[in-house]
Amino acid sequence: MEIGKVPESILKRAVFRQLHTRREEVLVGASVGEDCAAVQLAPDEVFVLSTDPITGTTKNIGGLAVQITANDLASAGAEPVGVLLTVLLPPDADEPLIRQLMQEVESACEELHIQAMGGHTEITEAVNQPLISVTGVGKVKKGCLITTGGAHNGDDVVLTKWIGLEGTAIIAKEKEMELLGRFARTFVEEAKGFDKLLSVVPEAAIAVKSGVSAMHDVTEGGIYGALWELAEASGIGLEIDLKAIPIRQETVEICEYFRLNPYQLISSGSMLMTSPNGWKLVHDLRQAGIPASLIGRCTEGKAKKIINGEEEACLERPKTDELYKIYT
Repeated sequence: MEIGKVPESILKRAVFRQLHTRREEVLVGASVGEDCAAVQLAPDEVFVLSTDPITGTTKNIGGLAVQITANDLASAGAEPVGVLLTVLLPPDADEPLIRQLMQEVESACEELHIQAMGGHTEITEAVNQPLISVTGVGKVKKGCLITTGGAHNGDDVVLTKWIGLEGTAIIAKEKEMELLGRFARTFVEEAKGFDKLLSVVPEAAIAVKSGVSAMHDVTEGGIYGALWELAEASGIGLEIDLKAIPIRQETVEICEYFRLNPYQLISSGSMLMTSPNGWKLVHDLRQAGIPASLIGRCTEGKAKKIINGEEEACLERPKTDELYKIYT
């Protein structure tokens, strides 16, 4: 395609016709010529905004972009309402690719009941692969906002599902043929299917009702990065039991094969939470069918300790996500 805005005829066919999910709060949505979206909130509600790009993969980036942004909003205790998309495509992109991306976006929006409210789609030589950046809009009742920096000394630390879900799914798709030379197809397909576990919206809603002091979705930098960020934002220390951190066998073996540290692997699908009563939170989550584990506690001071049996180590500052090593 030619450099510049995607032509209006293609926008109508490949973009707007793919978007069907609607929210009553959205007064102005995606349309030709509209540069802004408009959202109506109740007097006792506040906006929650988040933005994220997808750069670590080319597989299902439309769905991932919406899901990750929805997770960010959910970690604040907010209900996701809509998304704004900036889609940058290389000159060799065609209309079927645009349609596929928007179908991925709409599939995620429909599942999460989120409206794609607008955005911008452009062909540019500044990128060599499709790039989607998403701004999410959510709402939360006044006084109910949850932050990463809300943890207190003495709180329990709880983790949902398993670490490394997103990274494992991405690696299994990007390196499928190589992995099939080492592992059974059923093993690889199971790992690829981890992308169906990436939403933390349900557990966030349960956690808000159960009583949480802080929430942080585990994304780039893995569980080690998320723990560091939560502790720094809250001004507390940590004592974390390494053996209590849940991890799937598929993640363990794939990380061993590529010599990756699973504790520093992008882990969307897992929510890090703190609560004055961690066992109650774990119980409430499990009652709803969501796996959850108590992995440690918040402590006074700044020390961030990872305990592995009789061994003890200090948590280091977040490093570059392990995912990027598969591309080098």
